[in-house]
Amino acid sequence: MSGGTDEAAARRALLEQGRAEGQFSGAAWSFGDADGPRDRGWTGTRAHDGDPLDGTDLWDLASVTKPIVGLVVLALVERGLLGLDDTVGARLARYRDSPHADATVAQLLDHTSGLPGGVPLYRDHPTRDALLTALGTLPAHSAPGTRVVYSSPGFILLGLIAEAATGRRLDRLTADLVGAPLGLSDLCFRPGPAARGRAVATEACPWRGHTVVGRVHDENAVVLGEVAGHAGLFATLPDLERLAAALLAGGPPLLKPDTLALMTAPRTDRLNLRRALAWQGQDAVGSPVGATFGPASYGHTGFTGTSLWIDPRAGRYAILLTNRVHPDRAERGFPALRRAVHDLGAGPRPLP
Repeated sequence: MSGGTDEAAARRALLEQGRAEGQFSGAAWSFGDADGPRDRGWTGTRAHDGDPLDGTDLWDLASVTKPIVGLVVLALVERGLLGLDDTVGARLARYRDSPHADATVAQLLDHTSGLPGGVPLYRDHPTRDALLTALGTLPAHSAPGTRVVYSSPGFILLGLIAEAATGRRLDRLTADLVGAPLGLSDLCFRPGPAARGRAVATEACPWRGHTVVGRVHDENAVVLGEVAGHAGLFATLPDLERLAAALLAGGPPLLKPDTLALMTAPRTDRLNLRRALAWQGQDAVGSPVGATFGPASYGHTGFTGTSLWIDPRAGRYAILLTNRVHPDRAERGFPALRRAVHDLGAGPRPLP
């Protein structure tokens, strides 16, 4: 066996073991470079008693939505429709007097806006308007620009800002500015009935009273109509492979190379965590994808068990898709498994 074959076999074995331990019902992965996958596959089923995965499966990306919405925002910046220094209050009239009025688009993108982290607003605010009103009253966690605090509410605001800047819904903006240029035929918010038939199950949700399949897992996104800046996108493994290839190639046709370089450059190294614009950087300690990715690498993870990671200097990418919240969100050792899967690397490309 070549080194690449050894690593591929070890990766599959780890993921099959994870399934056997009940960490998820299914997993799909792709590790490769600008020429395409070196190791690609899937194992398991769409639900614990469901159909086998077949590579066309539709995954709830959870917070991997955030960098894709970030690509939309940077595309609008390129077009002169938004500025990174624009403030929440200037762009969204309903938040002009909120504690977050002075936070900038850039600070929302790199999680230094001062907005708090994940807040279960849906519990007390069951309508879109009520939830958005409550969002404007959240107390600031810290002064803007002084601390990285991973904030889904900040990305809800970014989605609203993109819509206000264009007069168009976020789902259409995402389809036109990310999906269409790359031919991502399955990337979408709110999958239709046919696509839901290929969806991988997430949680047996106590709040909804049933197992969620083909509908967004995140409860705040449900109340917002399943289209939001922080969560709600679905995609297939081939969709994310095409996205990874575009990022490794420098940005086009999504963004100009200079814009992608600006987007992915570390911005917060003087603070507590390394973050770029909508992307997570490779932290020196505690990286979710282990230690084999270089300091210039960037990516994002999702609560449902998804991740996309790019190492531009090494010219490689990593995609891992699981439903680690199925049948529930109890922690069963997934973070350690994810690190081990990524630490295997991609291996050398076999000689022709």
